[in-house]
Amino acid sequence: MRIGIYGGTFDPIHRGHMAAAKAAADRLALDRLLLIPAGVPPHKALSNASAEGTHRLEMTRLAADRLGLSIPVDVLDIELCREGKSYTCDTLRTLREQYPEDELWLLMGTDMFLTLHQWYRPEEILSIAGVCAFGRKPEDVDTQFSAQKQYLEETYGAKVVILNLPELVEVSSTEIRAALAEGKRPETLDESIYGYILRFGLYGTHKDLKHLNWEDLRACSYSMIRAKRIPHVRGCEEEAVRLARIWGVDENLARAAAILHDCTKYWSLEEHKALCEKCGIALDDLEQSAVKLLHSKTGACIAHEVFGMPDEVCKAIFWHTTGKVNMTTLEKILYIADYMEPNRKFSGVEKLRALVYTDLDAACLLGLEMSVADLERRGNPVHKNTWEARDFLRKEKNNGC
Repeated sequence: MRIGIYGGTFDPIHRGHMAAAKAAADRLALDRLLLIPAGVPPHKALSNASAEGTHRLEMTRLAADRLGLSIPVDVLDIELCREGKSYTCDTLRTLREQYPEDELWLLMGTDMFLTLHQWYRPEEILSIAGVCAFGRKPEDVDTQFSAQKQYLEETYGAKVVILNLPELVEVSSTEIRAALAEGKRPETLDESIYGYILRFGLYGTHKDLKHLNWEDLRACSYSMIRAKRIPHVRGCEEEAVRLARIWGVDENLARAAAILHDCTKYWSLEEHKALCEKCGIALDDLEQSAVKLLHSKTGACIAHEVFGMPDEVCKAIFWHTTGKVNMTTLEKILYIADYMEPNRKFSGVEKLRALVYTDLDAACLLGLEMSVADLERRGNPVHKNTWEARDFLRKEKNNGC
């Protein structure tokens, strides 16, 4: 197995890091990629504005998820957990013990590559791993890189691969941190990582999370979920706003509810139950063990407590999974938008989409019936609120006939 090892302070990790990692994974045909935030970098001092290691680790995990690679990408905390300076030779020694038969490749940019011979114990580093260096400028690759490659090979018997990546954009973490402190949103940051920074007030950002614009609210929401979920949340927002305009609901309320409706989707059962207890939300027997039913409740709590959303929005989020008796129009809109947004693909969804623009109640009823049928087909229990919501709309329909 060929394993790439990419370390750095990642303060914060940015699109330049991510592009380099993706290119190296492709060009080297890696089987696994390891991303390793440094604890105490030996080659430079951390800035006073630096984020704590725990935050740099979490941002790196977000970046790993956003890479979209077909190979496993692991984020390791071995340097953050180790006392003293984060020497690469110590890290490689640990990884060699873990992967004794595998081919290790150390990935690095221009500055690191050109000074590699000055690192602590370069002979040990180069005896354990090959080096893959990426440069952006052809003239660098042809001159400086070639000379350094020859030196490392002749002096240490190193294995060196040089990648010319002209598509890479040089990114300064120092400039990113300065821009963030000035209240700017750097384009060189992935949206989710920017949202994480806002949520925790890193790098001198002090935005009021209860008064964010739409772009910043989306970024915060996306930072709480996995990359594969983001298209669904975008689609739900698009559909909810469209339906709000048709059915006379404040589209801002619908937009906010849709952006935040899945923000706790990937929490553990223990995390959900702890927040429900804190917020005084009683859980029935099914909810005590069914994690899929709880993100609507905890999402509503986060929407209110963290992002200051009004009650109408929080209630729509609270009921969007099961539905309930006598839903408001906004609650119906979020329920059905979540169910049939443009990315959803299942038998009957086109019928549902055609119906929702002419009869919202009929569409919600059909959605509830389809949900019940799907759960029963899978052998999963149906929550009582879903049964009651379905029966209520059935009765309303019959009384209207």
